Amino acid sequence: MVLEKYRQKRNFTSTPEPAGDVTLAAERARKASSGTGLFFCVQKHLASHLHYDFRLEHEGVLLSWAVPKGPSLDPKTKRLAMQTEDHPIEYGTFEGVIPEGYGAGIVMLWDQGTWKPEVDDVAAALKKGDLKVTLDGYKMKGSWVLVRTGGRYGSRSGGDARSWLLIKHRDEWAGELDITEFAPHSVKSEGDFEDILAADRPDVWISNRPAKGGEAGAMFAKIIERAAALKIAREEGRTSPPAADAPPAAKSATARAPEAKRPAAQKSGLKKPRTRKASAPRKEASGSRKKVRA
Repeated sequence: MVLEKYRQKRNFTSTPEPAGDVTLAAERARKASSGTGLFFCVQKHLASHLHYDFRLEHEGVLLSWAVPKGPSLDPKTKRLAMQTEDHPIEYGTFEGVIPEGYGAGIVMLWDQGTWKPEVDDVAAALKKGDLKVTLDGYKMKGSWVLVRTGGRYGSRSGGDARSWLLIKHRDEWAGELDITEFAPHSVKSEGDFEDILAADRPDVWISNRPAKGGEAGAMFAKIIERAAALKIAREEGRTSPPAADAPPAAKSATARAPEAKRPAAQKSGLKKPRTRKASAPRKEASGSRKKVRA
């Protein structure tokens, strides 16, 4: 059954995540022509651990891999990508707070765009464990490959079949620029985790704290403070930074340096990604989508 594993892991009475429309999935699968202009996205997810969820539209659903360290534009860097359950196509533009249960945390739409397979048969490539794709997103562009390893350092013949590597191919979009550091913000809201929290209802971002303990818990605690400072500033209509003797939480809300001042790696030739409001995927395959140069 389509999306069966996805639905089994979630309680949709307590999570804002979409349950998934099976009819929509079937319709998109029928109308997709040769994988042209299929949707892809990357969602930055602060849960028990910070990671990046890489998703490719295929046969009406989003194939999904969790990438702990995020994608790298450097072909020499191979990123571990653990395959997870397929997600509904509606999940592709989700950004917000998952208050409790499976995946509880904050989800940011970090990148989105379209993708094309570099192979004739995607299903066969997935079965083989070697899927080459071309991405056209705001931050991820050009040729990439997903290779199944069968284990952290093992071969494809043994180990965990969920274990893959996400690798950038050498092309004009490759380089040593750390794209996760250079462009950390959302392509949907243009904000960071604290901005997403501050935009949500207080009972979501105060009463239900999804990450507890460890590094992620400490990070979430800081984000809660920054979100509170942002929310107070907005309610008071304050546009100037807090005073020098303001509490640390209030200072941190305005302490983020503008991304435009960060140096870009010359080898990659990548410009600062432009952000804009993202729209939900259309029911037809988005082959007509205009390319966006980052």
